[in-house]
Amino acid sequence: MARKTSGKPAKKQKGSGGKIRGSLEGRGPTPPAHMRHWYKERVRAAERQRKAAAAAQAPALARTPSRPFLEEGAEIIAGRNPVVEALRADIPARVLYVAYRIDTDDRVREAIKIAADRDIPMVEVSRDRLDQLTGGAVHQGIGLEIPPYEYAHPDDLVEAAHQAGEVPLIVALDGVTDPRNLGAIARSAAAFGAHGIVVPSRRSVGVTSGAWKTSAGTLATLPVARASNLTQTLKAYRKEGLFVVGLDGDAKEEIADNTLLTEPLVLVVGSEGKGLSRLVRETCDMLARIPMGERVESLNAGVAAGIALYEIARRRRQAVTQ
Repeated sequence: MARKTSGKPAKKQKGSGGKIRGSLEGRGPTPPAHMRHWYKERVRAAERQRKAAAAAQAPALARTPSRPFLEEGAEIIAGRNPVVEALRADIPARVLYVAYRIDTDDRVREAIKIAADRDIPMVEVSRDRLDQLTGGAVHQGIGLEIPPYEYAHPDDLVEAAHQAGEVPLIVALDGVTDPRNLGAIARSAAAFGAHGIVVPSRRSVGVTSGAWKTSAGTLATLPVARASNLTQTLKAYRKEGLFVVGLDGDAKEEIADNTLLTEPLVLVVGSEGKGLSRLVRETCDMLARIPMGERVESLNAGVAAGIALYEIARRRRQAVTQ
């Protein structure tokens, strides 16, 4: 039987023509962040922002490649306070090391500024690298490299006094091992007109970062000489016309009564514990003591040297005015 139909034509049904077929298939798993098209640009923008903020906090400094190792004899001053104090004291410095992304404060900013003013290059390093450079010391993200000290020859000290037209005054250290004592003695020696310090090459203190710090910068102008044999050096000074006076707590004569203080002089200071060694004591022309109360057995080497140098300077001023 034939199907009945209406006389009206059939209505056409609208379709997508396949245009939405792709959306029905799905887009797969969400890609990780580093694969998204905007990720690299966002990282670059964050890095630019970080560098701009760092530049705003500190002056621009010349960057040099990280140093693979320290030169023999070079040292690293570690920590924010020690580094700032060293830079304030005008200690010779080669490189300022700063850790990446360091949390800056007033000390870090001051250290960077002083380094920039003195044309000291800054090197940014990782904290692991800074740990290696400082030997595991507490560095707080900053370290200052100081070069090896250039020691003078013992003869240079006498020559400097003659060139200045002054009566030679040299300080010799026998058995002093604390760098802070060397720094303190250097300050007193510079203040009271000494022409330099002599230290033995072995078993003795040297010019280290600790000595630089205590000297408050005076080691930059006061020469320090190294003697391979202190006794022989003292004998050589005697041949050149200098008298050798050693500080000894057991001496009979007080330093104020010594008659050689206005002459060309070498003042010998021993260690706090052992004092002067036997050979050095025998080489001295005279021994002198600093009077003290009975409750005090001995003085720190730096303090004893300061007192004796003051007395020498006082006596020499009196001799000039008389």
